[in-house]
Amino acid sequence: MPEAPDRFPRIALVGRPSSPGLDEPLARLAAFLGARGHQVVVEAETAAQVDGAAFASVPAAEIGAQADLAIVVGGDGTMLSIARRLAALDVPMIGVNQGRLGFLTDIPLARMESSLEAMLAGRYVEERRTLLDATVTRNGGQERALALNDVVINRGSLGTMIDCGVDIDGRPMFTMRADGMIVATPTGSTAYALSAGGPIVAPGVPAWALIPVAPHALTHRPIVVDDTTTIRLTVIRGRDAAAHCDGQVRFPLAEGEGVTVRRAAFTARLLHPEGHDYFAMLRQKLHWSETPDRLRGPSHDA
Repeated sequence: MPEAPDRFPRIALVGRPSSPGLDEPLARLAAFLGARGHQVVVEAETAAQVDGAAFASVPAAEIGAQADLAIVVGGDGTMLSIARRLAALDVPMIGVNQGRLGFLTDIPLARMESSLEAMLAGRYVEERRTLLDATVTRNGGQERALALNDVVINRGSLGTMIDCGVDIDGRPMFTMRADGMIVATPTGSTAYALSAGGPIVAPGVPAWALIPVAPHALTHRPIVVDDTTTIRLTVIRGRDAAAHCDGQVRFPLAEGEGVTVRRAAFTARLLHPEGHDYFAMLRQKLHWSETPDRLRGPSHDA
């Protein structure tokens, strides 16, 4: 049996929920890591979806105590979910893309073993990503949740716009009628915020982006603020409104209720392959390098 490696001797595997093709890459990954001498455990919900008998399973809440590294096989949604749990435990994460775009899960399945071989040998780039800490006050109590991408307050299924008040550090900023408001981290600036017309914010910029969703008045535009600010979003008028954290945690909101958003006390640790370039990733994922046929000029094959 190979000796336990000095770097990341214990590794937890986390899979995409309800993914039909999870068994094969997980088995490949477990065999690869075991051959290198790593102790492998599988997050409990992931193990329940595959042949759990083949793996030692561990609840997500215990990964920090039982693993030095988490490898996430799935899409960005899977990474968001586990990142909110592991950020406070300071466990680094590597993403293997089994989803669509994969802004956070940046290693393709086809290069999984070769990429991880280099990274587990120490050839990687580490990034720290800020999180939002959201507090909802209602019914005389408080509920909290974290978000790596965004906190959104929006209208419900009834389809009518909401009137939303926005305060910055306790000072009124504006009240608007819209479908909703997004507070996005730099990580989340390439997610829902981007589709709503917000700017792309590079991960190292200490800022939040505030993006109105379909505002009634076109004078309400996206704005970027310092990430040390505290933001309060309040439902002034509107039925069936709600606050969402990363689109995965939902808090119903009545009129007069809202959510307070501030920077979390800890960050998410992401490991990327050596040579990782954020802007090269954007060019690839957003197809910035593609040239329309009309600009290519006459064909050289003629």
